[in-house]
Amino acid sequence: MTLDQLQPGQIATVTAIGGDGPLRRRILDMGLTTGVLIEMIKTSPFGDPLEYKVRDYHISLRRDEAQLIEVEMS
Repeated sequence: MTLDQLQPGQIATVTAIGGDGPLRRRILDMGLTTGVLIEMIKTSPFGDPLEYKVRDYHISLRRDEAQLIEVEMS
């Protein structure tokens, strides 16, 4: 499953990161690496962006960015 499919309160482990170039580098720089736990916090009223908690801080990703990240439920 991909990161955008998580519901608020669900926790998953990152298994793979897609994309290439600057977008992939940005995702990695935010701390989203293979094996890290990530929790879905909330979605905005219009469904984009999505808010997650990773490594004790909150990040926001667009839905299309979250679709590049594969996760496994913990």
